Amino acid sequence: MAEKTHQAYPLAPANGYTRSDGESLVSKDELKRRKRIRLFTYIGIFIVFQIIVMTVFGLTVMKVKTPKVRLGEINVQDFNSVPATPSFDTTFTTQIRVKNTNWGPYKFDASTVTFMYQGVAVGQVTVPKGKAGMRSTKKMNVEVSLNANGLPSSSNLGSELNSGVLTLNSQAKLSGKVELMLIMKKKKSSTMDCMIGFDLSTKTVKSLQCK
Repeated sequence: MAEKTHQAYPLAPANGYTRSDGESLVSKDELKRRKRIRLFTYIGIFIVFQIIVMTVFGLTVMKVKTPKVRLGEINVQDFNSVPATPSFDTTFTTQIRVKNTNWGPYKFDASTVTFMYQGVAVGQVTVPKGKAGMRSTKKMNVEVSLNANGLPSSSNLGSELNSGVLTLNSQAKLSGKVELMLIMKKKKSSTMDCMIGFDLSTKTVKSLQCK
């Protein structure tokens, strides 16, 4: 009796489709390509983010603004005026304020504030060397004494004293440097120009405007 031989056949996949080695390699290359695209996308997003951060940093933190110097509230201690002579003398206290809005300290040299009547000096006060901290205001209390001794006889002081209001002007200039990140120093000069109106009847300050 002849023996029956059985030939073995490989089982076919359930879906009837067999993936070749070439297709497998293509799939791996596609995965690598997608990973590279994803990596480059992340790198691009990071670079754009860094550019935005550096731009904002440069426009805010690293931008150096000129500090402002101003007079604060004026408290009159004594005020004497004689329209007939004409003459006046006054003593008052005030604050010299140096406002620094930078992200670093402002170091300034010693200077003076000059008080004038129609362009002629009637007194001065010294501003000592100092420092206004980062985003802060340096306040210095001073006592000021003014008089009309240096005014020419041709001035309009007599008529102004008769009007009941005396207007004086105060000017100052501070020179210094703003320091950023402990490495960058930028020279900045601050100027002050204030108009002060004294009410002679009440011996008080009627108005104070600075720019």
